[in-house]
Amino acid sequence: MPDFETVDKINAELNKLGCNLKSDGRPIIGLSAKRLAQICFEANEKTLVIPAHIWTPWFSLFGSKSGYDSIEECYEELTPHIYAVETGLSSDPEMNWRLSALDNLTMLSNSDAHSPKNIGREANVFDLEEVNYDEIYNIIKTKDLKKFLYTIEFYPQEGRYHFDGHSKCKFVCTPQESKNKHKNICPVCKKELVLGVEHRVDDLADRKLGFRPKNATPFKSLVPLQEIIAECYQKGKLTKTVQTVFEEMLEKKTEFEILLDLTRKEIELISSEIIAEAIIRVREGKVYTQPGYDGEYGTVKVFDETDINKQLQKNKQL
Repeated sequence: MPDFETVDKINAELNKLGCNLKSDGRPIIGLSAKRLAQICFEANEKTLVIPAHIWTPWFSLFGSKSGYDSIEECYEELTPHIYAVETGLSSDPEMNWRLSALDNLTMLSNSDAHSPKNIGREANVFDLEEVNYDEIYNIIKTKDLKKFLYTIEFYPQEGRYHFDGHSKCKFVCTPQESKNKHKNICPVCKKELVLGVEHRVDDLADRKLGFRPKNATPFKSLVPLQEIIAECYQKGKLTKTVQTVFEEMLEKKTEFEILLDLTRKEIELISSEIIAEAIIRVREGKVYTQPGYDGEYGTVKVFDETDINKQLQKNKQL
């Protein structure tokens, strides 16, 4: 929204309709997505309505429980005013490029504002002449690739809804196994599986993985620095050891500078050889993944067991 007057108008209208905006950091509103968009546009035509984490089940545009297979089905005549979508933790741009219907939309990657420690694990990188609403609005509306440089992405396998499964049954499987072997039914409890993002993308896609549209915004996949340090030390990310190293590194450079820009040697100078090796591997996509499912986070590892033992032996500092 361009100003707080617009925020107040929208909140007043939602309160009038009985929506409890104070119940949660992200309250459930008993309105259709289209009705909510109407309220936003009536308050100010320059409000941006951007469907968030569009693939996750339950409450999202394309989620397996949403009932919508297209933006047009959801927003109807308001569709021309939807300029962007947010891809969510469990998908990345490459997965979204499989849908030609999304080609003309700007793809954003946002972090959860209700988790302060996680702000920045996904982000959008703009080249702005001036930081103001109008410029950001125009970049998103027109998909200006000269000013929208790239998105920063979580590895989608780490997202909580990447694969299919049932967390209560401790059962997880690929979309292909769901479709061909289990007919989307959990073999443990015999109820319908919660179908993850990859399954849903595969259902709606009209292209194979690997296709890249001409006007696609680039992206970079990262692992948060705390998680990298924790793996290098083989300790929890909230332990004193990991926190100390993390804070010492941030005293010298920002997390984004460390993860995106510094050379191996520069990283070594503010940390250690093993941390530098891990960051370079993440940049190159050399990671091991165990996908998340049905609300359970997946894991992304830089080293396998043999690797970590070799690295620990090389690095006497640890």
